[in-house]
Amino acid sequence: MTGRFITVEGGEGAGKSSNLAFIKDLLEKSGREVIFTREPGGTQLGEELRELLLGHKHTGMSDDTELMLMFAARSEHLHQVIKPALDKGHWVLCDRFTDATYAYQGGGRHIDQLRIAQLENWVQGDLRPDLTLLLDLPVETGLARAKSRSEPDRFESEKLQFFENVRHAYLDIAQNQPERVKVIDASQALDKVQHQIQMVMQEYLKHD
Repeated sequence: MTGRFITVEGGEGAGKSSNLAFIKDLLEKSGREVIFTREPGGTQLGEELRELLLGHKHTGMSDDTELMLMFAARSEHLHQVIKPALDKGHWVLCDRFTDATYAYQGGGRHIDQLRIAQLENWVQGDLRPDLTLLLDLPVETGLARAKSRSEPDRFESEKLQFFENVRHAYLDIAQNQPERVKVIDASQALDKVQHQIQMVMQEYLKHD
């Protein structure tokens, strides 16, 4: 059986954690062996880089440094986890991937998309997700949810306009790649969100 690479994206407070568990359960019940992972992170080195990126120790980090650390973590993740799992025929379910870089570093930080694309091609080669579920909701709704959940990390501490730009960047990706990226209305109640996800996943699995 050929492995598949599925990613889940979304802004702050979109409910990724609950819905990733739901997707993993759906896939396992369909007979797929699932490797769950996350970005930045997924490896020992990646998790250490995650601490640098999300923590408040380096609040003055330059945008270029942030971008390259993201891809450094991604390179290790690909070599240590994602590619080996796919080669074994496993399904990889990942909390964020390169779409997040286009959204946060491209949309949020205004880094030129061509520069991100150069790193993407260098680090990933031709590897891209087979399916991406984008959990979308109004920025203020998401931030209110995130704030009630935990102390804000370095990204969550950004101003409102940053997150509006992130959301627009995500939606641009979805508009330009509708075959791969499926938009889920994450502003609804959890059961309705998961009904949308179930419909997308059932359709995808039907054609696999």
